[in-house]
Formats: sequence, C-alpha cells, structure tokens
Amino acid sequence: MPYIIRRLLLIFPTLFFILLVNFCLVQITPGGPIDQMLARASGMADGEGVGGDLFEGQSASSSDYQGRRGLHQEFILELEKQYGFDQPPLTRFFKMVRDYLSLDFGQSYFKQVSVWSLIKEKFPVSLSLGLWSTLLIYLLSIPLGIYKATRDGSRFDTISSITMVFLYAIPSFLFALLLIILFAGGSYLDWFPLRGLFSSNWDSFSFGEKVLDYLWHLALPVSSIVICGFASVTLLTKNTFIEEIQKQYVITARSKGLSRKQILYGHIFRNAILPLVSKFPSAFMTIFFSSNLLIEIIFSLDGLGWLGYEAALNRDYPVMFGTLYIFTLMSLVLHVAGDLLYRVVDPRIDFERIEK
Repeated sequence: MPYIIRRLLLIFPTLFFILLVNFCLVQITPGGPIDQMLARASGMADGEGVGGDLFEGQSASSSDYQGRRGLHQEFILELEKQYGFDQPPLTRFFKMVRDYLSLDFGQSYFKQVSVWSLIKEKFPVSLSLGLWSTLLIYLLSIPLGIYKATRDGSRFDTISSITMVFLYAIPSFLFALLLIILFAGGSYLDWFPLRGLFSSNWDSFSFGEKVLDYLWHLALPVSSIVICGFASVTLLTKNTFIEEIQKQYVITARSKGLSRKQILYGHIFRNAILPLVSKFPSAFMTIFFSSNLLIEIIFSLDGLGWLGYEAALNRDYPVMFGTLYIFTLMSLVLHVAGDLLYRVVDPRIDFERIEK
C-alpha cells in the first residue's frame, strides 16, 4: 500500500514537469495565437503574407509588422491583454497550474467555448476507439497466443506468424482505407457508415437500437486498429508462455501427474500473463494517442485526436495544454492501475521488497 501511495503522489510532480517543459517549448515557438489573430484581422490567410512572415519568427508586436500592415500598437496590446500575454511567462505558467488543479482549463481562443466542455464533448469518441480496440486486441491475442505456444513449430504456428508479421507491417490507416473501399460504399459493398458514432435520428431509437447503431458505426474504425494491433500482443503472449513452459516448475507438475490443462491454466497462466498485464495501460494509451488522429480523420470522427491537431495548427494554447493535461493524467493513473493489476493477478508480488 505505501508503494501505491507513493506512486499516486508522484503523479503531481510528473504532471508539473511535463507541463513546464511543454510551456517552455511553446514560448520559443514562432507563430502564436496573437499572430493568428493579427493575420485574421488583416484579412489574410494563414501561411500567406502576414502569416508567412510571422511563422518565420517575426514578433507579433514588432514595429516592422505594424508599419507594413497599418495595425495600431493599442490594438496589439489589447489582444495581448485579452489572451493574458501582457503578464510574464512565469506568472502565466503558475496561474495555469493553479487553475488545472481544479480542472479549469480556460476558454478556447478560437472556438470561444470552455476547454473542459470541448474535452467532455470529444472524449467519448476517443475513449470508444481506444477502449474497444484494446479490449478486442487482448481478447483475440491471448487465446491465439496460448494456442500458438502449445503448438509451437506446427504448420498453423508458422502460417499465422507470417500473417501477423505482414499485418503488423501495414499501418492502421491503410487498412481503414481498404475497409472503406470494400465495405463502406467505396467500390464494392455499402454495409457500414462513414461518418460519426451515431445516426442522425439516433435520439428516436430504442435502447437496443441505439446500442446496435453505436456498434455499427464503430465496426470499421475499431477493426482497422485491431487488425494491426493484435499481432504484437499475440506474439508476446506466445513467447511468454513458451518461456514458462520450459521452466522447472512445469516439469515438476508433469511428474506429479497433472493434466496438460491443469498445468497450463493452473500454473503457467498466472506467471505468463504478468507481462501482458503490465503492457495493458501502455497499449491502451498508445492506441488512444497514436491511432486516433488518422482514424478520426478517415472516418470523420470528431474526437480528442482531431481536437488536439486542430488546436496545434491554430496555436490554441488552452486546448493544447488542456488535452495534454488529460492525456498525461490518464497515462500516469493507468500505469498505477497496471501495478494494482499485477497484485490482483499474482498476490505474491511485493513492490515494497522489489523497491528495496
């Protein structure tokens, strides 16, 4: 218990350090929100004219910028005050940290709504993709990995391993495009929808119809992630089980006359499953972070991946740091949960003794 408490307490300094590093990086990155607003105010598109000059490092409040574009110093100072850039960076950082402790992420610079409401709106989409994909990957991979381990070297093991290496080498977004072409009206069948998590008339459905509609919309995006993701977990499962099968306690159990099933699920399973339990939080966060953006774009799913990408393009700092805070907090909490799962799977593990 003291180990878990220490791990939970370490979440706060870790969050603080991550926010500090990213805040410092943002300060030296050209083309901030003031630049974006000035470009809009001067009626020019991003990356052209004003935008192009600003992204090359020109300060938003430089006299050269004002002289060429005819913008008054008062207007620029008013913008800086509106977004809080009239205060020193250190003051802004500690104000942000204080607000984040109460989950007050401020207001989006460009959407003019609270960041927390944006995160709550987009979070279910990303959570649906990450959670269902990870669960399906594990539900498919563990039985398949055990089956491959018990038939190591067989024709099935060889063919399935080659297939998995092939699937692992192909990015999930390519499978997403293939599934669209085959099953979403691309060139062949038109069985699945392409946009959103729900149909337009979802509110009129019964509970059962809502569940089916939700799963119908999730089928292709989740499948594209699962197809690419289950290969590595399956091979990890196989390798850990093979390693355990060769240990002395298995030989001893066989000599006592235990059946193959008793040895596999009564002795080997508990030890072999530990690496998979430890990787579950990181697997979920990897899918949650890396796979969501392209999948959300391809299937028109408005989730946190797209929100973060859009915020980075627009230099919408409250949204950028708000999503960073939520992602980091989730990752740290899930890693602590992974340690707790270790104890559930094998109560013999003593983290206090390991630390010493």
